[in-house]
Amino acid sequence: MSDRGSHEDGLNAQKYHGQGMESNSNNFDSGQQQQEQELATKMLQIQSKRFYLDVKQNRRGRFIKVAEIGADGRRSQVFLALSTAAEFRDHLSSFSDYYSSLGPPNPDSVPEDGKLKSEMMLKDNRRYYLDLKENSRGRFLRVRVSQTIPRGGQRTQVAIPAQGMIEFRDALTDLLEDFGTDDGGFKGELPEGRLLRVDNKIFYFDIGQNHRGIYMRVSEVKNKFRTAITVPEKCWGNFRDILAEYCDKMGRAAAGTTPAAPTTPNPPAHQDMVSD
Repeated sequence: MSDRGSHEDGLNAQKYHGQGMESNSNNFDSGQQQQEQELATKMLQIQSKRFYLDVKQNRRGRFIKVAEIGADGRRSQVFLALSTAAEFRDHLSSFSDYYSSLGPPNPDSVPEDGKLKSEMMLKDNRRYYLDLKENSRGRFLRVRVSQTIPRGGQRTQVAIPAQGMIEFRDALTDLLEDFGTDDGGFKGELPEGRLLRVDNKIFYFDIGQNHRGIYMRVSEVKNKFRTAITVPEKCWGNFRDILAEYCDKMGRAAAGTTPAAPTTPNPPAHQDMVSD
């Protein structure tokens, strides 16, 4: 079972969050942080790396944030829906069995790209690439996440030393036993992406979903330059209203008309009028 009540883990979590790793800092709500509750945390020391597994919950559901802190202080993280974490746990068993079947490292037999075994998981608009790799420092499992939407998708990854895969799997199992594998959140089908061509520009409208909720990414592409904004689903209505207001004002300006000035109602007959 999870060691949520562990005083040592509580101190570790405080130290970890004190280093600025809290995922709210990455919230796309333009400074308006979405309320997020941490339900449990585990810390693993595998060789020279520390890994934090945090179960979190917001209004969209529950997920696990996996954060890696290297010996040099470098930090990286990936987010897993609970159902994806369960699938990842099963893959860890398979990768560990394969790793155990390997003989001692032999530089002459390593593939050119270093990959010994690979798998892929798909969740919503994200792909999780799992690669058991070998290089001069040893064997490790790299977990790389990329958006299936090819325009402006963020890529993140962590690398787990091969010797620690079982320990990592057991920690995930403890958390999943406590919190289950139901992600919560939106269950329907997201709309397909659209594009709009204007002169020499292309605007892409892509709908996605992550652990924070549903969002729209609007990307502007001109020649080789690309910029993008992300709009949370909860403010689409306000976003639409502002655009509609500007369209209405520009339409009236182009037609040479202005909105009628508000009229001041006549005062009641019994009210005295005071002149300057």
